[in-house]
Amino acid sequence: MAVHRDGLIDEEDNEEENALFEEDGFDVLDSDTPPHLRELALAAQVGDVDALRRALDNLNGNIDELVEDGDTALHLVCLYGYLPCVQLLLERGANLEAKDEDGAIPLHDACAGGFTEIVQLLLNSANSAECVRRMLETVDAEGDTPLHHAARGEHADVIRLLLASGASVTKANAYGKKPSELPDPDTEARRILEFAASAVSSQ
Repeated sequence: MAVHRDGLIDEEDNEEENALFEEDGFDVLDSDTPPHLRELALAAQVGDVDALRRALDNLNGNIDELVEDGDTALHLVCLYGYLPCVQLLLERGANLEAKDEDGAIPLHDACAGGFTEIVQLLLNSANSAECVRRMLETVDAEGDTPLHHAARGEHADVIRLLLASGASVTKANAYGKKPSELPDPDTEARRILEFAASAVSSQ
């Protein structure tokens, strides 16, 4: 809902704002999005890099606050695949290791969507090999690493990139599933992961 500075809710403004975004085919923001983060959340959701820049310039809060549906702005733009917005948020100091309400980091979202360039950018933006390792090993509420998310989506290029960066192919999630067990049989993703797993077991 639209909340004015005096704290009163203006239903009419809220309806007009929601209608604009519904016409554009985008979901309406959660009603629990904090008012001071609404501009940031909307810009991130639609991938408008100019609006995102304005929102950041006017931000009266923390860039890593949860803006919508338990996600930070960086989570949202990684989820939707908005590379220029990811670049801008990282330039402005967004935390690569910020967790959403399910314990996932932005890398989880980029891997789930199969956004190879964003995955590469996130890994390249880490300030140390230790940071990369932590990102690759971070698990969400279901015990999934970023590699689990890429495997479930059968994103072969992302899987190759994660493995080359040191992701564990043997780590099981909360349901006992390793990444190699998640893609459908006879897929490229399955073959890559099974080959990597066999190479580990033969060492």
